[in-house]
Amino acid sequence: MGRRVSVRRISEFVDDRPVFRDVIGVLTSWDDPGLLTVVPRSGEPVSFPENALVAGKAVPLFPARRAPLPRTGVVELQRIAARGWPAVEQEPLGAWTLRASAGFTRRANSVQALGDPGLPLPQALEAVRDWYARRALPAWFEVTVPGSPDDLAAELERLGAVYSPTLVRTAPLAPLARLGGRPGAPPADAWRGVRLSRGAGPAWMSLYRRVTGEPEVEEAARRVLHGGPSVWFATVPGPDGAPAAIGRCVIDGEWACFGAVEVAPAARRRGLATALMAVLAARAAEEGATGGYLQVEAENENAIALYDGLGFTTSHTYHYARLPQR
Repeated sequence: MGRRVSVRRISEFVDDRPVFRDVIGVLTSWDDPGLLTVVPRSGEPVSFPENALVAGKAVPLFPARRAPLPRTGVVELQRIAARGWPAVEQEPLGAWTLRASAGFTRRANSVQALGDPGLPLPQALEAVRDWYARRALPAWFEVTVPGSPDDLAAELERLGAVYSPTLVRTAPLAPLARLGGRPGAPPADAWRGVRLSRGAGPAWMSLYRRVTGEPEVEEAARRVLHGGPSVWFATVPGPDGAPAAIGRCVIDGEWACFGAVEVAPAARRRGLATALMAVLAARAAEEGATGGYLQVEAENENAIALYDGLGFTTSHTYHYARLPQR
């Protein structure tokens, strides 16, 4: 379960003779009624009853082909990132997007201030402040240069906004997907231990450190985490059954977003994060992605060091700016 497999099944009978069909993809479920589901390269699930199964085996990761990074500008990459982390509530303000998710992460509770808000800037800022106040949330802005209005950063600074920088880092997918077996790569058992699924179950969520336990926030977290064009969750089970490492990937055309990478303290320095991201990269390549991106806070030195080693470089920096309360 959760591995890339090759399966042969009986698809139909013609003149009382079985017709066999093969499918290669991730085995995402094997339900109690005896129904198997495999997600192939196309992304369209293939389900069939257990009694139609003829043979199956685990197979190597998809052999990702080398390709350059997609040619995507800063603004478009920011919009792609927003689709990969969709807020529970979204409302346009001109070209801006106001986002709220019960306070779960700044990304899902901030204004993506790209383009013209359709109002004079002072009025736009007041509209934003009021919108978030009605939801009992602070007014955070996602300020991107280029992309945000030229005078936005200066006006926010004049009002005393608190800034927090975030790095957007990118890398070609093929080298990451091909890490297995190279010198310095994690041992083979780390790679074989990674399991993929379409949903974040209780075990996955138990290691995700951004969940607070508040019902409203937890529900918002589940909705945000499962939102996006093609979402995959990765888990490395530990010896006791609890997850040793987790991660998430969203595939959107040529781009794959990596995030929510967490390793349990007792399982660190074993290469699990690298193995997990490589398996997710292989799956993304199988669906046609050629570039990967991630967002990391500028002060998170440990995470930046990990991503440096995986070939990620900084594409651009954006800032979260919080308006002071009245």
